[in-house]
Amino acid sequence: ERINMIKMKNIAVLLFCLVVPGITIAQTEVLYNGIHLPEQWPPRYAEPQKAQDMPIPYLKQKPGVIPVNVGRQLFVDSFLIAETNLDRVIHTPRFYEGNPVLEPDKEWEKTTEGGLYAAPFSDGIWYDEKDRKFKMWYLAGAGVLHKGDNQTFYTGYAESEDGKHWTKPVLDIWNQTNIVDTCNRDAATIWLDKLEKDPSKRYKMFNVERRPTDRRWQFILKYSSDGIHWGEGVAQSGDLYDRSSAFYNPFRDVWALSMRYGTKVSSRSRSYLENKDPEVAVSFAHRIRKGVPDKNMVYWFTPSDKEPRHPEFPEVEPGIYNFDAIAYESLMLGLYSVWQGPENGVCAKLGIQKKNEIFLGYSRDGFHFYRPSFKPFMAVNETEGAWNWGNMQSINGVPLIVGDSLYFYSSGRLKNKIMWDSHTSTGLATLRRDGFVSMHGDKDGYLLTEKIRFDGKHLFINADVKGSLTVEILDENGKPLEGFTRKDCVPVKKTDKTKLLVTWKKHQDIASLIGKAVQLKFYLDNADIYAFWISPWQTGESRGYTSGGGPGLSPGGIDVPANP
Repeated sequence: ERINMIKMKNIAVLLFCLVVPGITIAQTEVLYNGIHLPEQWPPRYAEPQKAQDMPIPYLKQKPGVIPVNVGRQLFVDSFLIAETNLDRVIHTPRFYEGNPVLEPDKEWEKTTEGGLYAAPFSDGIWYDEKDRKFKMWYLAGAGVLHKGDNQTFYTGYAESEDGKHWTKPVLDIWNQTNIVDTCNRDAATIWLDKLEKDPSKRYKMFNVERRPTDRRWQFILKYSSDGIHWGEGVAQSGDLYDRSSAFYNPFRDVWALSMRYGTKVSSRSRSYLENKDPEVAVSFAHRIRKGVPDKNMVYWFTPSDKEPRHPEFPEVEPGIYNFDAIAYESLMLGLYSVWQGPENGVCAKLGIQKKNEIFLGYSRDGFHFYRPSFKPFMAVNETEGAWNWGNMQSINGVPLIVGDSLYFYSSGRLKNKIMWDSHTSTGLATLRRDGFVSMHGDKDGYLLTEKIRFDGKHLFINADVKGSLTVEILDENGKPLEGFTRKDCVPVKKTDKTKLLVTWKKHQDIASLIGKAVQLKFYLDNADIYAFWISPWQTGESRGYTSGGGPGLSPGGIDVPANP
């Protein structure tokens, strides 16, 4: 099923080899969206001498015609846009008033010095459509088990019926608690692999564990059929830095490791490794020796020169504390935990939390991530008693799709007197579905897409229309098509929905344009548009990735009807 989906959705085919006398040009990969990957993949960039943005090659050299068969098409960058006079509006989620939704309230969640921990450190929050439950794995203090170290941790589990009210079930793993893994750990990634054929491997844990010989960190990969009963490790990495994580890129069917890495810019930069087999990926991972190229691992990115600085410690150079990623609809969503200081010793002396906040980036090839904003997506709240006073960390699995909303979760730390870096809990923030970026027009607004090609029949949009919105379809020469002009379009007026069907007076669908290169021209009068997509079904499923899941969605993590 996974292979068939990759073939059907991504159109990931290898181009033929061009053979010139004495020279063979290597095969290159074409992605689902028409992007051609370079011959060398993953790409190898020289480590910069100063903070800078990651290059985004596919925004400089776009495909001549962009296939839009996979997922909702979001306006988070300029990839889809040929011309516009609309304003780009960046949106952020609203924190749930009932936060935190999970707190450290069990004796076994304390460290030996009494520090309280009950929040994911990447880990994972997912909706399991098969069990119809929200599920959470999180870092918990392990003082009652590991007596020899003040900062030791193991993995707890919680579940919920609505994503807001969580319970910690009594399990048969360790001492009638909700602990599911007792290995001393730092970060972890628990991935609900909804495309996995082997039921025993449906849940995958990439655990960053202490090596017993030298107390250095390494990845240990484990499998589980239910996310509660975990097998022994099946693969191990070499020596690694802490705060490393993993993610799955379904567009290319590869597992990627996101690892802490030191550069001249920052000791909190990232390196990257990918492989189709998660066991091989873990086995290849290790610290990189400076000056010695590695066949599998590459330098990835440093902090940007646009990262915000701590207002009370402006001399501190920001760093990328962690980076998680997940497929959402037609792109990869990247979650940055951006560190702004101060260093641990200063925090301990002053009794404060370091400032980590969560930022977003977006990728259409799974490696190069574009950041339209350097304002926090989820920010700390430095008021006394706030659950997220400092050190917020990203979580795998999010966003979850709940009706017309996206559920984002993060960890946060309460300022406390027990231990400066303790008292973690978990909070919820909600955002409109596809609601990351909207293109806004007050009057006479328009947006013309690049040339696109599709195999669906029905055009849908996600829009907030206070005035009106119409759509015109142009041929490959830029001429409006008869029957699909602006005047022919049935106007969308005074409505706000995350799924709206667009029709024309003489055409209820656009099936007659399948396979043709066309452009869409949106006309906005006091309206915001978030996304468009072309579905094979009148019910509007996008065929995009709904990886984190949600009530009523397909258990395969792809937006298709229950009985297509």
